[in-house]
Amino acid sequence: MCGFAGELRLDGATADVGAVVRMASTMKHRGPDGSGVWASGAVALGHQRLSVIDLSDLSAQPMVDRDLGLAIVFNGCIYNYPELRQQLVAEGERFFSDGDTEVILRAYRRWGLDFVDRLQGMFAFCIVETDTGRAVLVRDRLGIKPLYLNESGTSLRFASTLPALVAGGDVDTSIDTVALHHYLSFHSVVPPPRTILKGVRKLPPATVLVVEPDGTRRTRRYWSVRHERHPDHAAMTERDWQDAVLASLRAAVQRRLVSDVPVGVLLSGGLDSSLIVGLLAEAGATGLTTFSVGFESAGGLAGNEFRYSDIVAKTFATDHHQLRIDDRNLLPALEGTVAAMSEPMVSHDAVGFYLLSQEVSRHVKVVQSGQGADEVFAGYHWYPPLAGVDPEDAGGTLDAYATAFFDRSHDEVSALLSPEWRLHEDASRLLVAEHLAGPGAATAVDRALRLDTEVMLVDDPVKRVDNMTMAWGLEARVPFLDHEVVELAAACPPELKLASGGKGVLKDAARRIVPNEVIDRPKGYFPVPALTHLQGRALDLVEEALRDPAAKERGLFRPEAVAALLDAPNERLTPLGGNTLWQLGLLELWLQTHGVT
Repeated sequence: MCGFAGELRLDGATADVGAVVRMASTMKHRGPDGSGVWASGAVALGHQRLSVIDLSDLSAQPMVDRDLGLAIVFNGCIYNYPELRQQLVAEGERFFSDGDTEVILRAYRRWGLDFVDRLQGMFAFCIVETDTGRAVLVRDRLGIKPLYLNESGTSLRFASTLPALVAGGDVDTSIDTVALHHYLSFHSVVPPPRTILKGVRKLPPATVLVVEPDGTRRTRRYWSVRHERHPDHAAMTERDWQDAVLASLRAAVQRRLVSDVPVGVLLSGGLDSSLIVGLLAEAGATGLTTFSVGFESAGGLAGNEFRYSDIVAKTFATDHHQLRIDDRNLLPALEGTVAAMSEPMVSHDAVGFYLLSQEVSRHVKVVQSGQGADEVFAGYHWYPPLAGVDPEDAGGTLDAYATAFFDRSHDEVSALLSPEWRLHEDASRLLVAEHLAGPGAATAVDRALRLDTEVMLVDDPVKRVDNMTMAWGLEARVPFLDHEVVELAAACPPELKLASGGKGVLKDAARRIVPNEVIDRPKGYFPVPALTHLQGRALDLVEEALRDPAAKERGLFRPEAVAALLDAPNERLTPLGGNTLWQLGLLELWLQTHGVT
């Protein structure tokens, strides 16, 4: 895991190495173990390294192989790189390093653009052909690793974070009004290619972008998953599906152990992370280190789930660490949390992951985490109501989903915004409607699961975990987003996933490994009561951000609307339990923290 940046000049001029250095230097937290810059004519690449595989300097980046005529900057991990290396050696390739970065280079040279189909892992990278000047930018199937773009008429810049591009200069930092609508309505999910800033875009997941020296380009989406039943699965029983899910997860967890440093687990106490611990123990992992975080209660909301994480830690004899956060620690950490966000993320648990990652990074460099299971195996409350909706009833599917997930209606967004920031049409509802209506999903539940897996998951929980862990040089691996696990779950009949209040097939499979007390507990979330029930210093922080001169000059929100929320800060929560005032305050905090005017 690392951070990288680069510039491709499209006008024949020399790349701006100083801008690339500025961009890369903002990401030292993502790669504290080393840095490097390489430039040749119209191309410049910068890299910050977190050493996890092949700790030697032979795998330092940017990696340039003059014999191959290739250079690369890479963020992520290729879990099957040992197998790919063996295949490449058998085909005549010779290696100078022992890591996965060189495997990417040689796979590209040997197999061409289709080599991405062979990669198992999380990744974003840029390969440059040093002779031709052609560049190839790639993002992994589920968008676990980020890749941001800034295009002008004369250059294309790219980086692992949005603030890195801003640091490079010459970026249009005005607010994208459609993205603003998504932020306020679609639970802060801003799907690619948009970001909250007009001048920054992001490469969609599962995409290859080829850029020629003259600026011409072509893209290819190299992976998608169909949420339909396959004839090969017609004879499978419930037990067969449970067996298949466990086998797939065993392989995914095992793959994510590839490392030259120890691997721990973020243990929330929920089913998903608990199952990861159980599968690791089943595979023979000993001395496993696990970590949990909890907060002070507030407004009648419990602040931790230590009861359940303790059960799992005791059952599997892990070296368990509890991190207890009181409000004196929580509020000062908000500044660092917001600074670590590549995009404004409203979910309260960002600060939890930030503080937990700080503690975990003192013990290990790599952790496995349970993100993605709810989106893949139908764990959320909005899926069961869709079970009775006719898949051909597009309006019914959309209404059921929007009622459960959208933070605000279009009219409510308009009432909140100043007139110059309003949209005439409901951009968020139109986006979701288009996605739900696409082919390749058999039922209304399948359509919602596809939307959440391809869109919401990428730009909410996955991005949040990447940003908060990498703020402390910690690599997080997510077995539930192994693409083979996702493909299997998509093919599984919805009724098996919806059983037992959601994630039924996963729960039944997990009973062979995890204590029932953890499986049958009420569904929990990562609670941060101080940000759900705003009071004291947390409320002051939000008010200061919204009344700041920068906020007033920007004028996103109607003063009357802001005043009403400040007068009753905890009166209204979103359908997902978020504080509507915190959402406004967080956006302004992010814009001000990153110097966006």
